[in-house]
Amino acid sequence: MKPHHILLLLFSHGMAIVVGFAAGIYALPILIAPEGPSTEDVSASAESASFYGEFRKDLISSDTFHWGEGTVAIGPTTVSFEGELAPGPDYKLYFSPEFVETEADFERLKPKMAQAGDVKTFDNFLVRVPAHIDPTKYNTVIVWCESFGEFITAARYQ
Repeated sequence: MKPHHILLLLFSHGMAIVVGFAAGIYALPILIAPEGPSTEDVSASAESASFYGEFRKDLISSDTFHWGEGTVAIGPTTVSFEGELAPGPDYKLYFSPEFVETEADFERLKPKMAQAGDVKTFDNFLVRVPAHIDPTKYNTVIVWCESFGEFITAARYQ
């Protein structure tokens, strides 16, 4: 076998491994995600909410793989979301004192934010607000991918 054939085979097989690994990273959160709460459960939670906002796909740091779209309702004990998030690992919900739509702004303001909890579903979610967090002290909720430091989406609610 000629040396350039060996190099071509190594390259093509290496690329197949890289593509397969990337596809696995993308697909794994989808495969292991629990079923999201029903629309009825989300709507019931939203009825007692004090504030409402919208997750939109057109934010500066949102892109093809990092986005959210739908209505978020913020109550004193629960944040409910009816809509869809791009799938990914290790999503966290944060309360922020300022609206942000870039990773740089998120990192800058993170010390002033409060982490509410994990977002484990991509179609609708319900996140309990910890007792030490007062949503009225903030004006924005943010979904952030902790593992990869990626901004997913944000919604201003007051």
